[in-house]
Amino acid sequence: MASGGSHTLLVTLLGGFARRTDDWLPISGIVTLLGALDIDDSSVRTAVSRLKKRSWLEAERRNTRIGYTLTDEARAALEAGDRVIWHSRQPALLEDGWCITSFSLPEAQRAKRHLLRSRLMALGFGNVGSGTWIAPARMTVEASELVETLGLSENTAIFVGTHEGGQDIAKMVRESWDLDEIHERYREFVATHQHDFDSLIAEHGAQVSPRIAFVQYMRVLDDWRVLPMRDPGLPRELLREDWAGDDAVQLLERVVETLEAPALEYVRSVVDAPR
Repeated sequence: MASGGSHTLLVTLLGGFARRTDDWLPISGIVTLLGALDIDDSSVRTAVSRLKKRSWLEAERRNTRIGYTLTDEARAALEAGDRVIWHSRQPALLEDGWCITSFSLPEAQRAKRHLLRSRLMALGFGNVGSGTWIAPARMTVEASELVETLGLSENTAIFVGTHEGGQDIAKMVRESWDLDEIHERYREFVATHQHDFDSLIAEHGAQVSPRIAFVQYMRVLDDWRVLPMRDPGLPRELLREDWAGDDAVQLLERVVETLEAPALEYVRSVVDAPR
């Protein structure tokens, strides 16, 4: 597993830090910050341009400095992403039940049908039958927002309930999600980052420099944020005993606890640096 390119790292930067720098970053600061991650100036500007076209960034000058501010659309998307990205820290409770989403769209709306399926998968929903998708009940808000955003409220029904009988629920879960693939992704995450983090702490202890902390934190977060998009955060009793997500979450929490504060310190020093 390796951290992504300029586009994914820019999204990770915005999600991790821009909302704590008054929703604004100077272009010189973006170049410096992503440059610390070995992204060249040209790639940074291309990534910024792509997010401008997606209506995520708007040019804004502050105190003679040229920069970009997050749009309402970007803030909403990042906040929605937060709810998905961080929910795997705690597995869902089996007694809380399930969100069941059922839809039926005519062939003329094939594109929207495909889009709804792909977005539900991105939220961590599993397919239990034709037009029927399921996830832990805590994903109900995200599912409702998705259906409304796509304008499919008249074609979709969303229920919340508990499993009362019929097919064994553990069997249903195994058939609805590729849990082996998700487990392997978590295992790769730990294999990629555990040694580097342990070595960093062994060398620097609690005195990790802000710049080094920023680089390590960003690489871990950039790899992490795609994992919960695949993982529905299922109740622990429905997962294998050696579920790699447990070790992955433990590593992430150690990284956040140790590196987030100095990483933010570095970001703010770059943003506030006079030009």
